[in-house]
Amino acid sequence: TQSTWGCYFFFMDDELEATLKNVIEQTTLKWVFVGGKGGVGKTTCSTSLAVLLTKVRSKVLIISTDPAHNLSDAFGQQFTGEPTIVNGFDNLFAMEIDPNLMTNKFSLGNDNMAIHKIISSLPGNDEIMSFFEIIRQLQATTFDVVVFDTAPTGHTLQLLHLPELAFKLSENFGSKFQEFSGMMQQFQQMAPMLGVPVTANQNLSLENFEVIQKLIETTWKEFTNPDLTTFVCVCVPEFLSVYETERLIQDLIEHDIDTRNVLVNHVLIPESDCNSNLFIKRTEMQQKYISQIHDLYGGDFHIVQLPLLEREIRGVKDISAFSQMLVDPTILAEGKHWTLLENKD
Repeated sequence: TQSTWGCYFFFMDDELEATLKNVIEQTTLKWVFVGGKGGVGKTTCSTSLAVLLTKVRSKVLIISTDPAHNLSDAFGQQFTGEPTIVNGFDNLFAMEIDPNLMTNKFSLGNDNMAIHKIISSLPGNDEIMSFFEIIRQLQATTFDVVVFDTAPTGHTLQLLHLPELAFKLSENFGSKFQEFSGMMQQFQQMAPMLGVPVTANQNLSLENFEVIQKLIETTWKEFTNPDLTTFVCVCVPEFLSVYETERLIQDLIEHDIDTRNVLVNHVLIPESDCNSNLFIKRTEMQQKYISQIHDLYGGDFHIVQLPLLEREIRGVKDISAFSQMLVDPTILAEGKHWTLLENKD
């Protein structure tokens, strides 16, 4: 389909609908991850998706697992490590995980500094803390659906692999419980964070360890269940972003994590009288990569194009307006996006 400005939007007959309606309408979904390369607009897309979900779900949580949090900036209010109601909503909550604070939740005395140092120095420490918070949310969550505004791709892949890795480690560790009983006593420091009751004078029992192992197993099963979990990929039409998106999708498929939506953000749409050579060249470049994205994923993925707008998306009104383009492709195709943010200040 060719737009008014001569730019092409790819809506092929054999392609899936270019919207996120499939995510909004799948009422069984419990976990929705939104991720991609750094700087592609993940927070804008994840907050927009969360806003849309509030229209069909009774209680929605958006949680940032990126150490460089952007939710507070996006919504224009301060969030913490506990679910906080988003201004303007009665069913949307937000929280930002601080890995440093999460680590400090362990009640470590002088005799237990070794485990503290180990946790702090582990590769992917941020993701480990995020994963433990996910498990904590799993235990007594009252949210219908949780949207994750994730860290850049490399960190996100580590996070998604942690349940599988932790489960394998726990299986091997549990089989040698007696042999490593001293180490298991150190592990009890993690138990309160996971919601496992352990008193100050009580050693971590095999029974409690098995509870933790069961939580890890349940988490991984939920992440790999397409009825409960899906991953929405966000990219921009540039080589590095498209390459990293392909790597992300292949990794998700390899680990049986459902993914069927690609958001192509920051698409340039010049006005009819635009004669800027820079705009023309950049638009041609973007269209080349958009075409490649459709060649790679057309027919299997819902591919949604989102324009680069004249100003950044900030605040509930902007996010709510932007979210419309996730479910209505005609806004971009018919040039309605130019007026989308009008009178939203």
